Amino acid sequence: PRLTRVLPGQVCALPHFLGTMKAVAALLVALAACALAEPYFQEDFTGDWASNWVQSKAKSDYGKFVGSTGKFFGDAEISKGIKTSEDAKNYALSAKFAPFSNEGKKLIIQFTVKHEQDIDCGGGYVKLFPSTIDQKDMHGGEGETPYNIMFGPDICGPGHRKVHVIFAYKGTNHQTKKTIACKSDTLTHLYTLIVNPDNTYEVRIDDAKVESGSLYEDFDFLPPKLINDPAQSKPKDWVDQKTIADPDDKKPADWDVPETIADPDAEKPEDWDEEMDGVWEAPQVPNPAFKGEWKPKQIPNPAYKGEWVHPQIENPDYFHDPAVYKYSDFGVIGFDLWQVKAGTIFDNVLITSDDADAAAAVKVFQKIVEGENAAKAAEEKKEAEKKAAEEAAAKANDDDDDDDAEGAKDEL
Repeated sequence: PRLTRVLPGQVCALPHFLGTMKAVAALLVALAACALAEPYFQEDFTGDWASNWVQSKAKSDYGKFVGSTGKFFGDAEISKGIKTSEDAKNYALSAKFAPFSNEGKKLIIQFTVKHEQDIDCGGGYVKLFPSTIDQKDMHGGEGETPYNIMFGPDICGPGHRKVHVIFAYKGTNHQTKKTIACKSDTLTHLYTLIVNPDNTYEVRIDDAKVESGSLYEDFDFLPPKLINDPAQSKPKDWVDQKTIADPDDKKPADWDVPETIADPDAEKPEDWDEEMDGVWEAPQVPNPAFKGEWKPKQIPNPAYKGEWVHPQIENPDYFHDPAVYKYSDFGVIGFDLWQVKAGTIFDNVLITSDDADAAAAVKVFQKIVEGENAAKAAEEKKEAEKKAAEEAAAKANDDDDDDDAEGAKDEL
């Protein structure tokens, strides 16, 4: 598989020897080496992919990932991914790569998800962990293995179809404050998260931007700059009621009438026997004159002072972090999921700092989708033709039965 292990934050060393021509030549070689740097991690699940991944042993009944192209595909080689194969299971599979830091660099996380089973409830995201985790103990839920970033789609019913963008910061996981809708059909989709060293981020689906913004504004990493002054409270005599009952408004004398009245059109049945049935009473009907409970009209409150605003002061716990985007250590990527209905296919996992790597993966994705759509269209055409043939055969049988019946009548 195209699994790449590059030393973290690998720096191209400049020559330490003297000599102008030799130094220039060495510099050019070093720069060329930098330009040819590989992605931090890349996996297309071809070949012996399983040898690169570690199954967690934190639970004894994790679901199993299996290699699969899915039902519809064009090129079997590039369409092969790994599929969740067991319903109502947790999944915990991870792969290690050479540790790196994204300090001063763009971070791109990209992978494809295909919910071919028409998923009703389950995760389709990845997690990026520090290099120091124990892969055989990786787990979610209570006491979950700490991660740096969690990204990807999550579906559970029609009301929960979103893309998770979660960053761990100082021991707390922070979900984006924006709602990002994910794809919920049965086709392959490409999910991309870009984290920039200027503390901005971008989410792309199928290579189209669906959300972006500031890490400071869209996540609550930092304490607020201002807080309510604990020494201040709303004065007891503060009036924030905008209106009051008009003291001069009086209830009309004819206001109070019963809510129901005897039906004036009702008549006692002719066979009514008062000795047997009791005294006849007309049924009750709504009183058209009933107006409900009387309330005095409202007028502006002359004592109204407006909404009380709590005075604020500078937060003594506030601090500024100029690099909330930065993580000192990435070293493991994992699928840590729960799925009610299995059948999701993951493929083309990429972690890089190079736009060109991501662009190349987009081209592969486009080729996969092109083949997938063609195969699906061909299958649908085949099914339609089969259905039409079966309906034609059934009609022919019905016609034969009708002919036989007519012949039998003629004989009689």
